[in-house]
Amino acid sequence: MEVFDCRAAAHRTPNEMLRLNEVKLPLDHDEAALPAAILARLGIAADALVRFTVHKRSYDARKKASIVLIYAVDVETTDDAGILARNKRDVHLMPSPDMAYKYVAENVNADGRQPRPVVIGMGPCGLFSALILAQMGLRPIILERGKTVRERTKDTFGFWRKRELNPESNVQFGEGGAGTFSDGKLYSQIKDPKHLGRKVLTEFVKAGAPPEIMYVSKPHIGTFRLVKMVEAMREEIVALGGEIRFEQRVTDFEIEEKDGVRQLRGLLLATGERIATNHVVLAVGHSARDTFQTLYERGVFVEAKPFSIGFRVEHPQSMIDTCRFGPNAGHPILGAADYKLVHHAKNGRAVYSFCMCPGGTVVAAASEPGRVVTNGMSQYSRAERNANSAIVVSISPDDYPGGPLAGIEFQRRLEEAAYALGGSDYSAPGQLMGDFVAGKASTEFGEVVPSYKPGVHLTDLAQILPEYAVEALREAFPAFDKQVRGYFRHDAVLTGLETRTSSPIRIKRRDDDLQSLNTRGLFPAGEGAGYAGGILSAGVDGIKVAEAVALSMAAADKR
Repeated sequence: MEVFDCRAAAHRTPNEMLRLNEVKLPLDHDEAALPAAILARLGIAADALVRFTVHKRSYDARKKASIVLIYAVDVETTDDAGILARNKRDVHLMPSPDMAYKYVAENVNADGRQPRPVVIGMGPCGLFSALILAQMGLRPIILERGKTVRERTKDTFGFWRKRELNPESNVQFGEGGAGTFSDGKLYSQIKDPKHLGRKVLTEFVKAGAPPEIMYVSKPHIGTFRLVKMVEAMREEIVALGGEIRFEQRVTDFEIEEKDGVRQLRGLLLATGERIATNHVVLAVGHSARDTFQTLYERGVFVEAKPFSIGFRVEHPQSMIDTCRFGPNAGHPILGAADYKLVHHAKNGRAVYSFCMCPGGTVVAAASEPGRVVTNGMSQYSRAERNANSAIVVSISPDDYPGGPLAGIEFQRRLEEAAYALGGSDYSAPGQLMGDFVAGKASTEFGEVVPSYKPGVHLTDLAQILPEYAVEALREAFPAFDKQVRGYFRHDAVLTGLETRTSSPIRIKRRDDDLQSLNTRGLFPAGEGAGYAGGILSAGVDGIKVAEAVALSMAAADKR
């Protein structure tokens, strides 16, 4: 993080400083430009500025030839009150908000009278839930059906190279969750009044993430760095008394009903072991279909929810860079360019980009035999030749009637069709964008070479999507060319299918204590329960649920 410090002194904490937003400078400004701009904006002499830190740095690339950096800075001066009074009309100047994380409870269950809380799943949501519980001294037990992050990485890479799928160790299952094999994006549009996202970023930096994620506008980490960070966070949880068990699949939930109240009392594992507990964080991710079935059979309230389906689309990253940044393409501060697209089709469907991975690869993300699923991944460098993004069509439960779990069966049918169309060997079916829009099968690739492993089999992708989705996508691709010049490129590669944009179900919870709508002690959390989308929002939800568990246990301590 950029810091300017002009005197040796005992400094105030950031929330005792001033927050100055919308400080704009040219892309290639020198080191002295930012403090000079702060002095000018505040109307003070240099000796009145004690220090500043950069809270956020973003950019405005609407004018490609003159891209502007936009800073938000926390400033300490010799006269904060006077500066606020003199600049009271400046809406971009205010006291810095208190963003420090505060634990909601401590010394809970110190006598061990209550069973330990259990976290099911060790993706971003489960990982942060377990970490916060451990930091509050609650010694959680974490159950992960997959393997440690390094072992699952070997299994996943083995699947990509040898077409040998391990249903319990793949892109979806294992330590770190699906977010480990992604771009590692750490930004979200969720409302975060308690600044829990800041806690997520702080813990990531402590675990080895680059410090710049604290202030760049669209931070990302990449898969290889995430592996080491997940291991570091695991070590902290264990050091604080947490217990982590890998290759432990939960097969049933023991629920006691008394006087019309359902209370979770324990878990059954595939090994036959029973774990007694009154507090379970359900952070299983969006692909734990067997767990969703079990919960539904045990009477836990589950409902169908909207999600999206579509393809992964690959273009040359250099083309996207030039389109977005013009003559500044390749600038180290800007990095590889991304994009965000949306089109409202005439048939009422929304078509939009999702999980865009600059300089990345399309990956095989199946978790069940005989099915093909795609996802996107990037390393920290984002240096691969192609940009890829999911381009998906929104669908709702009206499109797959049949009950709360009908969306899962809908996904499975599409994934089975993709497997068959790709050659029934985990190759993915693919097509050139121009051919898809024209309605004809592709027979050979152009300049864009697909990155998906094990491989891509060219065909006609319209065979495996519903007609309404095909119609909306064929309309959207040419329309996107108005937003990103050159996007509607004949030889851009479509790889199918993208079916797991989000969970097809929601396990509803109460707003006040975040417990299941009808089962006490069960805390649905993260993407799988329908309450997050992406690493940052999943981590934030994990923290929220950990706090709810701690408060519930504290209340039980007092009884």
